[in-house]
Order: sequence, then C-alpha cells, then structure tokens
Amino acid sequence: MFHVVQYQHLRLITQNTLSSMYLKLMPSRPVAFAQIWKSWFSSHSLVGNKNIILMGPPGAGKTTIGRIVGQKLDCPVIDIDDDVLETTWNMSVSEKLQDVGNEQFLEEEGKALLEFSASGSVVSLTGSNPMHAAGMQHVKKNGIVVYLDVPTTVIMGRLKSMKVDRIVGQSASVSLKDILQFRKQFYKRWYDVRVLCGEDITAEVAAEKVLDAVKRYQNSELETFISTRSSRSGRSMEKDSGKYFSDVVTQGLASDGGLFVPERGLPKFTAAEWQSLIEATYVERAQVILERCIHPADIPASKLAEIIETAYGENFACSKIAPVRHLTGNQFLLELFHGPTASFKDFALQIVPHMFAYCIPRSCNYLILVATSGDTGSAVLDGFSRLHDTDKQRIAVMIFFPEDGVSPIQKSQMIGCQKENAWSVGVKSDFDFCQTAIKQIFTNSDYTGFLTVEYGTALAAANSINWARLLPQIVYHASAYLDLVHQDVISFGSPVDVCIPTGNFGNILAALYAKMMGIPIRKCICASNENNVLTDFIRTGVYDLRGRKLVPTFSPAVDILKSSNLERYLHLIANEDGQLVKQLHNQLENQGHFQLQEDLLKKLQQDLVAGWCSEEDCLTAIHSVYSSTGYILDTHTAVAKVVADRLQDRTCPIIISSTAHYSKFAPAILRALKIAEINQNPLSQLRLLSSYSPLPPVHWGLLETLKKKGNEDHQVCAADMSMLMSAIETLIQNHFMRVR
Repeated sequence: MFHVVQYQHLRLITQNTLSSMYLKLMPSRPVAFAQIWKSWFSSHSLVGNKNIILMGPPGAGKTTIGRIVGQKLDCPVIDIDDDVLETTWNMSVSEKLQDVGNEQFLEEEGKALLEFSASGSVVSLTGSNPMHAAGMQHVKKNGIVVYLDVPTTVIMGRLKSMKVDRIVGQSASVSLKDILQFRKQFYKRWYDVRVLCGEDITAEVAAEKVLDAVKRYQNSELETFISTRSSRSGRSMEKDSGKYFSDVVTQGLASDGGLFVPERGLPKFTAAEWQSLIEATYVERAQVILERCIHPADIPASKLAEIIETAYGENFACSKIAPVRHLTGNQFLLELFHGPTASFKDFALQIVPHMFAYCIPRSCNYLILVATSGDTGSAVLDGFSRLHDTDKQRIAVMIFFPEDGVSPIQKSQMIGCQKENAWSVGVKSDFDFCQTAIKQIFTNSDYTGFLTVEYGTALAAANSINWARLLPQIVYHASAYLDLVHQDVISFGSPVDVCIPTGNFGNILAALYAKMMGIPIRKCICASNENNVLTDFIRTGVYDLRGRKLVPTFSPAVDILKSSNLERYLHLIANEDGQLVKQLHNQLENQGHFQLQEDLLKKLQQDLVAGWCSEEDCLTAIHSVYSSTGYILDTHTAVAKVVADRLQDRTCPIIISSTAHYSKFAPAILRALKIAEINQNPLSQLRLLSSYSPLPPVHWGLLETLKKKGNEDHQVCAADMSMLMSAIETLIQNHFMRVR
C-alpha cells in the first residue's frame, strides 16, 4: 500500500540518498570543467533569462542533478516540491496529498505551478508536474525543458530500494510499471531536449550531459552540412556552406552535384546510452536516435515524435516494426518488409514526406523527383500520398522507373499507388539512366529557374541521395543489434556482422553509420547479384564500368552499376577530402573508371567485404530455405543469404537484411519453388503463393493494391532528357495550376 510518508521518503531520498549513491560511484570532475561551463553560460547570460527545467519520473535524480548544474553555473536552484509547493500550501507535500487525494493533488499542484515565476535558474519539477497541461505551458514559456530519460526498469529498481510501491496518480488497480509507462506520454509532450540516463550514470555525469544538451539546443549553427565535393579551404565561400537539416531535406542534392553530409559527423552514443534503449520499443529508439541527428531548431522533439508515431503507428503490419527472426545457426533475418509497400524503403518514406512538409516554406510548391529500380517508387508514392490534404496541394511527386526493368508486381504496385499528387512514369531505359537524368535536371539551373519563375515550383529529391532518407535506416540497424541483446543472443558489446543486398549503397552505408555511432558491428558484407561492380570494387579498389552492361536479374532493386551513396562513404574514408571525391567522380563520368589509393582501400576493407550471387544460386537458396524451414526469402534476401553463407566465419551472429517481401517477386519465387504452371496475372500469383501457407504470409498491402481497379494507366517516355522535362512541366501544369 502507498503511504504519505513514503512519498515524503521518496522526495528526501531523491535529495540526499541518491546524491550519495551517484557521487560515490565516480569522483567529482575537475574544478576547471565547472569554470569553463560557468564562463560559457555567463557570456551567454544563461541562455538569456530562461530557466533550465529538469523533468523526469520519480527517482530520476532531478533534484540532485539540478543542484550540481546550479553549482556549475553559479545560479539559483529551485526545487518545485520544497520551494514552490510547500511554500504555497504552507504544509508539506505529503500532508497535502493526504488531505486532498490523488486527483485533486494533481490539480492543486498545477495551480501552484501557474503562479510560479523565475528566470535564470535551474528548476527541478516534480514527477507529476507534466500531467498538468496549463501549468507546464506556463513554465515552458520561460525555460528549456530537459527530459531526464531513465529506463523504467531502472526507476523501478530505485523506487524498490526506497520501499516505494506507489506514486502520485496511481490507483490500487494499476501497477507501478504501468503508471510509469503511462506518464511517458506527458513527458514526451513537453521536453525540448532529452538526456539519456542509464543505470550506472552518476549525477555528476548526468549534470554534464544536461549542460551539453542545453548548449546544443542553443547552438544550431554548429550542426551544418557540406557537399561531398566541397574543398576544405573554400567551404566558407561555397554556395552550399552553412546548410541546415531543413535545407538539405528540401534541396536534396548539393549545387555542385555532390551529396550532403554533416560537417561535424554523426553523433556518438556511449555504451550506457545504447544499453538504456534495450528495453525500448522501436518507436522509442527511433525517437532517441533521430533527435540526436536532427537539431530541434529544424524539427522540435514534439513534432518529431508526432511524425515518427504517424509513420510507424498504424502503417506497419508488425507491432515490432522491424523484427529480428532467427533463421538458422548463427544467422538472423532483419525483416524490413512489414510496411505498406513491402520493402525497407518504407522505413524512410513513411517519415520523410512529413519531415519535408514541415521544413519547406509555405510560399512555394514542390515537385519531388525520384528515380527507382523498383521498391523506392511505390514507397515514395505511398508516403507522399498520406500527407494531409493541405500539404498534398503544394507537394507532388513524380517517379521514373525502367519500364521493362522492374518485376510485374512492382510495376503494378507503382501504377496502383498513383494518387492525385503522385504519378509514375515508365522510361524506356535502365535505372542508371533514370538516376543520371534526375541529377542532370537538378543541376540544370536554367531549367529549375524556369520552373520557379513560370510556375512557382521548386524541385526536390527523395532518393537515397537525400540525407533524410538515410537516417531512419540507421535506426533499424541499431535496433536489430539491441533486439539480439534483448533476446539474450548476445551481451552488449559483443560483435555482429551484417549482410545487406546492395545496389545504390544507401542501406549498407546506414549500417556503417550505425557502427560509427557506437553499435558493435564488425563487418558489413556487401551482397551483389550478377551486376557485381561493387564486389569487384571492394575487393580491388577499382571501380570499372568499361564494357559493363546492366544485366536484368531476379533482384531488380540491386540492378545498379553506379552506386550514388558510395560517394558519401568515399568522402568519409578520405577524411572529408572533397577535392579527391570530385576527382574520382569526374574520372568515373569521363573515363568510366577510377582506382582508390592503397591507404583508402585498406580503410575500406576494414569495414567491408563483398561477394556476389548468380541467378541460379539465388533460386536454389530460396528453395533450400523453404524446404528446411517453411520460410520464403525474397530474391534480394536470397542474394544476401548466399553471400553470407560464403563469407561469414561463424565466430559471431550475422544479421541478414531482408529488404523486401517475397510477394513482390512472385514469378521468381514460384519458379524457385518449382511450381510448373504460373499464371501471368499478379493477383493470381499471390493467391497461389498464399495457398501454400508460407512464412511469412503473403503481404497484405500488396494484395489490397492489386485488388484495386482503374489505376492501370501510366505515362511512358523514351530515354530522352527533353521528353522527361516536358513530362515534368505537364505534371506541374495539371496539378499545381489546377489547385490554384
């Protein structure tokens, strides 16, 4: 049972015992550090006249951490319990709670908060303050709210040690764990910045993290982006210098043709911070990781949470979003096909349209241009068609795909996903032409200027060349590792390998970024089909397109010879030498090949190994896995499975990215399963597959799309730049001019 004395006991423990618990774990930091912080905040007037407001659950250490922050800054510290509530009520918090009961206590607490006024102080809220909306709106007006995010299991352990089994607002029928989880929705509503506080973090370290978080919040100018082709010496003078996240989301491609990357690199997570996410849901992990990668000046935490929950809340068939399934031996599948269009592209393209709509100015229309080898197309169309109606009036999307270079079901899906602001165009060429054409259109200033002046329309990109596309992919690679830890397959810190079917290099680059951010990935295995230019490059350092022709395969999403995102990785291992990246790009464009220096090749081979798979081996792998497990791999995952079997050394688990659902490639799957008669109708093919009761079941979204009637028509263009530009102009006239 909960007793008033226990609430009082909790408050005192937080102030005193927790302080000693924290501080005895680690000696105090040098005085010099505190002086640096005091100097910095003094020169910035403690973020103006605003307060630093600490928020978190009971037992998070708000009071203790607040006192340390106040000492470092030499500023007033206000504890809402002691200095506001008890002063206002002229009685102790425990007496007030006993007097009025749970529900009325929250209301009385909120009323007291409405009368609160302070500036230039560190304020420690109570655990229940965020449950009163008016009170929080009042204090937030003059403060930066810092959320001390402590895992629920850690909080429960602390409360248990304090002999507390019930907190304010908890009824007799609700468990302590449930009420702590319930309160999270209120914390998420109010904070500006989050500080992850794991089990073993000391109050001293937590205080430093608070100061770091506030400093970051106040200094958005530190998080700028550069082009992969920019020179170090001339960056400040270049057109693309000083770009922010909101700029690169809308611009897509740098003006010099390069790709945007963060100038200061990606954020690093400590082992303790990663471990604090082991118990978290996928949505919670995504929120934490993306907050670190996107400055709140670009997208505030509350808006980002809304976007993530919209993207992953109801649009994915599996509640785990990206589950990790054991396949065989030490091999695990990362299932990335539970989204509405059945491929890994949904992870980014359910989020990016909402980010884009938030970041763009309201004064201009935008047309998103996308080249696709299959999966991206339907994912883009679906994602942008889910925007609010007012956003669809000013944002449209057009995809270009190789008319004869995608699977029949992929084509049916792209045509079926067309909506009032989303169109498909088949091009009589291959993916490389489509991708190159879009790059040329973006860098044609005369044409883009004409569209802006004549139609008030700007162009943007949603391919994986757009930086925002990569960030959600980092999340699922990190989440997969944390899931293996959560499943007790490994302990945190143990290495894993990942094997990824790779075409445009975006997915595997995201895994490399996750490794840079602290996920213990040992090797990234690049799996190619018969278009194995990347395999040769990783093995030899020579990227050679001379004499190569694109070979149509059963795995069309990796039927790519020019891997755009490779440029970002080259920029990374070349220590941001944009001139070298530009030189290599020009050599590839003009001579059809380039060769890495020996030192860069050694760096590359520390991260990457590569192999490729024949068409015959791909089908054999599908049949073999189905025969032994009842599980059906799609053709791309089968490519990765074959390469993983050949290259893994079996000393650690390997996570194979299952990038698409087999339903998208039904003819190849039916052939692999040795089913003789194959009906050419895509819907009939899926129904036939479904009759075998496979694992996983046939994809629900594909079935629904293929059942729709009236979406069979789409535009087809020759491989001619002038015709593509004409198609773009016609779309703008038909959509944006009609909306006006």
